[in-house]
Amino acid sequence: MSATDISTPHINPHGAPIAETILLPGDPLRAKFIADNFLEDTVQFNEIRNMLGFTGTYNGKPVSVMGTGMGIPSIGIYSWELIHKFGAKKLIRVGSIGAMQEDIELHDVIVASSASTDSNFLSQYDLPGTYAPTASWKLLKALVNESEKQNQHIHVGNILSSDIFYNMDQTVNDRWAHMGVLGVEMESAALYATAAEAGVDALGLFTVSDNIVTGKQLSAEDRQTAFRTMVELALPLNALD
Repeated sequence: MSATDISTPHINPHGAPIAETILLPGDPLRAKFIADNFLEDTVQFNEIRNMLGFTGTYNGKPVSVMGTGMGIPSIGIYSWELIHKFGAKKLIRVGSIGAMQEDIELHDVIVASSASTDSNFLSQYDLPGTYAPTASWKLLKALVNESEKQNQHIHVGNILSSDIFYNMDQTVNDRWAHMGVLGVEMESAALYATAAEAGVDALGLFTVSDNIVTGKQLSAEDRQTAFRTMVELALPLNALD
């Protein structure tokens, strides 16, 4: 990791370093929370559009954290630039998710082994079929091992990355759930595809903020701070070579 004079229209580090491992919450204030509460010796590397980014150390090794905003177009921009302009090699999304299965509780952690999508994002690759955006096996295996080490129960499986938050079709969640999809968020399919095309590693893990089946949901305050377990599972992956 070294300081860089490179900048883009969306990221301008002003010479501050960006680590090869970066955590990517959607909310920039969550990025600040992670930097303030989990990292040491932090410096801020981005503030453009208030999309805050920070670099610090965890157990003595450099790691970065940056908000990505909401939706596939936003994370598509930031992940591409972080990979191709700033050398990111391990991109770990840490976000919230709406559970689609009744037996998944609030505060549970879902890990996305793959990410289905209703987005048109994947059409840019002009593939002769339907591409399945998939997590890095190296990161996924390490995360499962870390959850066992910490004695934390996790759910691993397919999620949905949707372009639509308020959907006119009220049947869509039931249809995805019927296919075993664990939950819905709005970013990971783009992250996985962008990382795969570039040959780097990506993983998404999520704290359950609401359950679409049962109607249970966290308060707005809880959403800001309820993901400590998820971050504690993610940060040790920085030690991987």
